[in-house]
Amino acid sequence: MRAKKNILVLATTNPGKAREICALLKSLPVKVVTPADLGIRTPYPERGTSFGENALGKSLFYSRKSEFLTLAEDSGLAVKHLGGAPGIFSARFSGPRATDEKNIQKVLRMMERVPRHKRRAQFICCLVLSRNGRLVKKVTGRVRGTIAFDKEGRHGFGYDPIFYYHPFRKTFGEVGPAEKNRVSHRGRALRKMTRFLKAYLKNRPA
Repeated sequence: MRAKKNILVLATTNPGKAREICALLKSLPVKVVTPADLGIRTPYPERGTSFGENALGKSLFYSRKSEFLTLAEDSGLAVKHLGGAPGIFSARFSGPRATDEKNIQKVLRMMERVPRHKRRAQFICCLVLSRNGRLVKKVTGRVRGTIAFDKEGRHGFGYDPIFYYHPFRKTFGEVGPAEKNRVSHRGRALRKMTRFLKAYLKNRPA
């Protein structure tokens, strides 16, 4: 019975996101599993118009299919010069067969003649925790930077190699996971969620 209290369903199929989230949740007394681990194969039909809507919908959808706490996230890159794009379409910005490389090259092409002072961007992460189809907690994390003129670095995933973070004087692709997570949008959101979960599990473990 005790083991059940500590299970947390992580509703993501993105391996890069899963690695970062699991690393940042390691201080919690939880066993992280995926919907697939529980035999849940039904995909969530993502239709939201914001990161918050998508994360909430995904979390509620999967929480209705198990008895456990369910954590979902939606995140992506928002470039001011592009009107907030790629936004919620970050993962599939370059089309149905999108890859990280294709997405990066599309952004670089669209920003090719844009001067440095107009290349502002931010990563946004929205995390939603729910249980039995009911919202438990919602948090958001952001980090601001600029779009680099070319790819730099081989770390991370997604748009990390073109997201230049000024305090580091490097892109996220040039720093290791621990250094990135210290300041990243996902790191900031997960620290908020971790603080909440520590209190939640202590006061209401069931």
